[in-house]
Amino acid sequence: MEFFDSHAHYNDEKYDEDREEIIKRIYEEGITHTVCVGYDLIKSEYALEIANRYDFIYATAGISPNDISDYTEENIKEIESIAKNKKVVAIGEIGLDYYWEKENKEKQKKLFIDQINIANKLNKPIVIHTRDAAVDTIEILKNNPVNKKGIFHCCPLNQELIREGLKLGFYISFSGNITFKNAKSKECVSLVPIDKILIETDSPYLSPEPLRGTRNNSINVKRVAGKIAEIKEISIEEIAKVTYENAKRIFSI
Repeated sequence: MEFFDSHAHYNDEKYDEDREEIIKRIYEEGITHTVCVGYDLIKSEYALEIANRYDFIYATAGISPNDISDYTEENIKEIESIAKNKKVVAIGEIGLDYYWEKENKEKQKKLFIDQINIANKLNKPIVIHTRDAAVDTIEILKNNPVNKKGIFHCCPLNQELIREGLKLGFYISFSGNITFKNAKSKECVSLVPIDKILIETDSPYLSPEPLRGTRNNSINVKRVAGKIAEIKEISIEEIAKVTYENAKRIFSI
């Protein structure tokens, strides 16, 4: 089986001591594609640097709602410049976060829309981060259509958000949080047609059970696939295959 981890952060400092070793190991374990996701200017540049080093890794470029305190209009132009590279497959992660950032909602909205405009200009999809901001996220997507659509990354287990995201043509990506106790995994995973599901780890964060609390890596995307297979009552081989195909389709790989 081959797996596609659609969202990981090998540009994170938590891999500084053993990044090369981890990346080699995940490929040997059958994770034959992954996307290293940017979330500010420096980490977007680093994501591209890593992607250029490894054939099986791709990158995104973007400024997340949790990383906008120091951004400038010039930074937006720099993100666009990075995103022109052929190994950058999406603009992201971008979106809204009212859990960590409550005082700058209008600034978040503007940045989200500015980066949607970059995605449309470059004809690339977006990778969406949304937390405690479902209503505003959907409203912005309705009012600012994304030509190549995109992905609700580590999608909150919110049935209404999933329904609305699917109506807009977006893919829904699940991570280790669907394995957590008390998660509304069955209800939410069941809503998503198999041709719209992606799997991810959000490494180094969100390790699935029983590894919760440890540093995550892309090998654990198999546990996410296994949980979806259990809920959908189909084989993990089928989930691996279809999510691999879905990811290649949305990222135009």
